[in-house]
Amino acid sequence: MTDNPTVLTEGLQKSYGGKRALVGLDLRVDAGTVHGVLGPNGAGKTTAVRILSTLLRPDGGQARVLGLDVVRQADALRARIGLTGQYAAVDERLTGLENLEMFGRLYRLRSRVARARAVELLERFELAESAGRQARTYSGGMRRRLDLAASLIINPAVLFLDEPTTGLDPRSRSAMWRVIADLVRDGTTVLLTTQYLEEADRLAHRISVVDGGRVIARGTPNELKSQVGGDRLDIVVGGDAAEDVQAARAVLARFGSGAATADGETRRVSVPVPGASVLSDVVRGLDELGVPISDVALHRPSLDDVFLAMTGRASAGSETPPARAGGDGRGDTGNPDDRDDRDDRDDRDDRDDKDDRDDKDDKDDKDMVTI
Repeated sequence: MTDNPTVLTEGLQKSYGGKRALVGLDLRVDAGTVHGVLGPNGAGKTTAVRILSTLLRPDGGQARVLGLDVVRQADALRARIGLTGQYAAVDERLTGLENLEMFGRLYRLRSRVARARAVELLERFELAESAGRQARTYSGGMRRRLDLAASLIINPAVLFLDEPTTGLDPRSRSAMWRVIADLVRDGTTVLLTTQYLEEADRLAHRISVVDGGRVIARGTPNELKSQVGGDRLDIVVGGDAAEDVQAARAVLARFGSGAATADGETRRVSVPVPGASVLSDVVRGLDELGVPISDVALHRPSLDDVFLAMTGRASAGSETPPARAGGDGRGDTGNPDDRDDRDDRDDRDDRDDKDDRDDKDDKDDKDMVTI
């Protein structure tokens, strides 16, 4: 860690009516790194991003980005940061080039500079061949890349990504991961909120787990995994002799770091181990006793295990908040983090419906031409 973090929050608080979205949130993000923020729906992730990107004023606490106070120095800060939300915020009626030029002009770039930067970003994000097409004709992955390109129009020092790969297929998600990794190599600092734990494991140098509006755990991915238990060795004993299972259990108990368990029906023997180094000793011990082995596997804790152990919930927003009195009956708790999750799903459904209608219109136009 550095003495001067790029992003720093201390005791950050935000409430909406009687709902407390942030309850003393403390974050620290070092320069040139990806900092992942994990948490279930309604944990306060989006509220934190909105405050850090100057879109929302906190009720209490402090937040500084690049040494600038997000409230008192908001205007100066906006010229140095980029933000990509949970869905593509591009104008579907404009072409890819026109969208990026528009963002450049909004950032008060000169017309010639905005166009040059737009062309550069379209090349970088492999959208140059589609630059003249309306954004409504883009695939979901292309729209997300265009949206990310728009957030880089001023080459920001800090980039806030609020669940940037939500709704993308695996191929498009992997492409987005490569783009983010390239940005960090070029010196950009990234704060990434996500519910895709594989995404955090692959990209994040450090992770903060958020629940109930506060950070409940922080560390590198490996450090967090170690907090929920070490490695586990599983052996499936071959043959059908019951004594072989018990012999295997004795061997694993000798080299393990905890009690060994055996399932006589599946013939699986398991034990926690201090690391992969004991694997060869276990195999050698079983071989000396003549115990046949049909399968050997070393399991490491995953971020899914971390998420479940620390929040008590599965990842990817599996829970549905209860509807409040007088609400719309769709789980509106008053927390914009909850509403954003719901609204984003509605927006994606609306865009899918619109894409279907556009495809039908295009087909009708082609039929008319044929006739």
